[in-house]
Amino acid sequence: MRRVAVCILSVLQAAILATIVIPGTTWAMESLPDFVELAKRLKPSVVNISTAKTVKPQRQFQRHFGNHSTNDPFQDFFERYLDEMHPRGYKQRSLGSGFIIDGGYILTNNHVVDGADEIMVKMADNREFKAEIKGRDERLDLALLKINAKETLPTAQLGDSDAIQVGEWVMAIGNPFGLAETVTAGIISAKGRVIGSGPYDDYIQTDASINPGNSGGPLFNSHGEVVGINTVIVAGGQGIGFAIPINLAKSIIPQLKESGKVTRGWLGVSIQQVTAELAKSFGLGSEKGALVSGVLPGSPAEKGGLKTGDIILEFDGKKIQETSELSRMVAATSVNKKVTVTILRDGREQKVTVVIDRLKDGVKEEQGEAVQDKLGLTVSELTKELVERFQLKESTGVVVTDLKSDGLAQESSIVEGDIIKEIDGRPIATLKDYEKAVADHKKGQIIRFFLKRGGNSLYVAATLD
Repeated sequence: MRRVAVCILSVLQAAILATIVIPGTTWAMESLPDFVELAKRLKPSVVNISTAKTVKPQRQFQRHFGNHSTNDPFQDFFERYLDEMHPRGYKQRSLGSGFIIDGGYILTNNHVVDGADEIMVKMADNREFKAEIKGRDERLDLALLKINAKETLPTAQLGDSDAIQVGEWVMAIGNPFGLAETVTAGIISAKGRVIGSGPYDDYIQTDASINPGNSGGPLFNSHGEVVGINTVIVAGGQGIGFAIPINLAKSIIPQLKESGKVTRGWLGVSIQQVTAELAKSFGLGSEKGALVSGVLPGSPAEKGGLKTGDIILEFDGKKIQETSELSRMVAATSVNKKVTVTILRDGREQKVTVVIDRLKDGVKEEQGEAVQDKLGLTVSELTKELVERFQLKESTGVVVTDLKSDGLAQESSIVEGDIIKEIDGRPIATLKDYEKAVADHKKGQIIRFFLKRGGNSLYVAATLD
């Protein structure tokens, strides 16, 4: 009798688990991905990447305490001491992840291989290959590597990141903390996240566990297709990771293969978000479009007739809902293409025609929310997303969102999440304040920062090379 009762209970449990009915929805166990089968099939296409680069000893004594004359015995002592400790520099090693796309080409993050003297790729079957960099894109943080193998290599199928939906199952495979072939699963938490890392922010947010070492690894959908490249984690956060949409990568891979770099379109405007108050003041019915706050002289925007105060509503037939969308649209536009831009000016919609130019090195993209300067520092005005990302207590100001590995700012102990309150005693409240303060410094001069870090305040200084 007891066996019969247990059998009946098991059948009932199976029936309950098999189908859970929510008003208007039926969720079935069969809809869950087979993570075991996916892991077996996909792991061979994922690789571990190890890099080594030579790091020269830094003159931290001079950078923190200012310029000293060449006759300063203390400076001479510290420089001789550093030279004796590391006369030729030392090897710095790091780990990351990547995945094979075709013909021995491997996609990963640029920050995984940036500055590397040596790159080694290890396959799931423990084969190792020396890799070379075929192309890099710092703005999207992507790099294309190449390994030479005689036999055919397993490849990852690239999916459509535009088609994914919030709540959809995803799986990450990578090398977190050096633990090879680690598989984690979760869902798509959000799409189109702007986190202040650059002008083309359009991240996929996921709660699949991503840790240091996962960078450059793939984020798969339930069909085993790559929909993202795992890139950013939130310090101290749990269940919050960000991946670059694979469609952004697909759009530049051909250029990385052919020329090793990416050519982007350029319009030549500074823009800002249209707030509810601004929309009302301009006679706009809703918070949409990109407000032009500046037009660069000689730019395609100036030649096409765009003016400060215009609100760009459409670009090349595509509507602009968020400011960041314009940056991505312009960047993806072919050089010399004639584009119709719909604007709101003086309360009336108008159309102007611009001829897109090529974005040159050192020229600022169409955005006003993040700036990278000659210190190798990327800063942004605080947003709700950045406050959450860095767990900040303040809601206004300028925050450090990224650092170049060989930049002066990193040498001076500035870290991501620092809020810049002053530069040389000048208050910094906006990006314009920051840009002007940095621009006033020349080569050889010391620049002093006053920072807020957590609940602490500190000063740091650097000498411009």
